[in-house]
Formats: sequence, C-alpha cells, structure tokens
Amino acid sequence: MEQGAARERATERPSPPFGDAARAESVRPGPPFPEPYTEPVRVPEQARGTDAARGAEHARGEHTHDDPAALGPRTVRRHSVRGQILEALRTALVGGELRPGEVYSAPALAERFGVSATPVREAMQRLAVEGAVEVVPNRGFRVTERTPRELAELAEVRALIEVPVMLRLARTVPAARWAELRPLAEATATAAARGDRAHYAEADRAFHRAVLSLAGNEQLLAVADDLHRRSQWPLISAPALRHGVLVADAAEHTALLDALIAQDLTVVQALVREHFTGSEC
Repeated sequence: MEQGAARERATERPSPPFGDAARAESVRPGPPFPEPYTEPVRVPEQARGTDAARGAEHARGEHTHDDPAALGPRTVRRHSVRGQILEALRTALVGGELRPGEVYSAPALAERFGVSATPVREAMQRLAVEGAVEVVPNRGFRVTERTPRELAELAEVRALIEVPVMLRLARTVPAARWAELRPLAEATATAAARGDRAHYAEADRAFHRAVLSLAGNEQLLAVADDLHRRSQWPLISAPALRHGVLVADAAEHTALLDALIAQDLTVVQALVREHFTGSEC
C-alpha cells in the first residue's frame, strides 16, 4: 500500500500552493513545471497495472493551474488529516489560490500535503456539500464560480437572521461584555490592512460567531456560520476593490461594537444591514 501510494505521488502533477494553511511533518515541494499542463501523464514500466497507474490514467488531460515558486513546506497532523486538509483547502479557496472554474484532482493535491488521496477526496466532498466545488467525474473537483447575485442572496438571508438577533442582544448584553470582543474586531482590521483575505475571512467569522454566541443558540450559530462561509467563497473581482472592501468591512466591526455598547439600536440596525449589503464578506 505504501509503495503504491508513493508511486501514485510520483506520477501525479503538483497541485497549487496553499499559503501557510497546512502544518506539521514537512513535505518537500515539487519541482517547477509549465502552466497550464496538458500532456499525458507517463507511468513507469514497473508501475503499470498498479493503483498508481490507474490514478495516473484518470489524471490524463486534466487542466490545472500551479505556481510552485510560492510553495513552502507542506505539513499535516496525522491525528486529524482530513480536518487539517479541509481547513487548508478552505483557506486556499478564500485566498484565491484555488481558482474559480479550474479543476483539481485529489491525487495531485495529496502530493502537496504528503498524504494519500483518500482524505483529500473526503475533504473535497465536504466542500462540494458546502457549495465551494463541484465533482467532475474521472477528473476531480471544479472550483465554483460565485456570481454577484448569489452573494447578494446570501447577504440577504444573513441579514434576515442576524439583524433581529443583534438588536435583541443590544438591549440585554452589558457594555463590558461587548468590550471584551474588541480584540476580535482589531484582528479583522489587522488582516484587512495587510490585504490578507484568507486571514481576514477567519477573523471575520470569529467576530460574528462571538457576537451571535451571546444568544445561546447553537443551531443559530451553525446556520449563520455556514451562510457566512458560503459568502466567502471565490468571486472574480479586482484586487484593489477587494482590499478597500476588507478595510471598510473591518471598520464596521469596531463601529458596531461602539453602537452596541451605547445601546444605540438605530445605529446597530443600520450598521448590520450595511455590513451585509455593502460588502462581499
């Protein structure tokens, strides 16, 4: 089994980089190669007829995009391989390292993590359920291209859920409790200033989870977090606009806390609605 997996990794092309998302035991990055790559994958004579050969056959003709120059050591914790890879892939999606419309194979991605293709397939299947990718039979997974209309619909649903909850919390939660959330708001501002979309997405979800958790409703948290994550999947837009949106979005977190502390319900309602309708995060 280990020899078969090694041969499979030897025949697969490298997958795209993932920033600093995956961590633990080091994995050597693959060598540079031209982009896009469309030549058939050649299987060594001694590997023919094995699982590695069959995996290479499925990868033939696959169109992927890669940037080996940005790759660093790839690491994964053995006790939670699928969970680690799932978070790494989510980070790559939000950061734009997995490109909308492109197809990525599980064996090629597994090569970058230094693991078998199975946990990668399981993680990608989860992302398919979340709507981030779609299955392409015998090839892999295509990253979903999110449209502005879909993002607007998600923002509308989030507003319907979160606005009344925040208004209720504004009437009941003491000012000191809101003040405790300032470090989370500051974390979003720091990531936004750097233009770090992946870390901003993580900090943004952490801030909203912390606010909604004060309602004490676990089902609400689960639904809101799923909607939030879906709204962060890739959307093709100008990088300059994205950076400006992140900075403005982060500033609204601080303004929202100020309004909540002051129990200014009018400002709270206006800020929360603007927060959803005025940005893509």
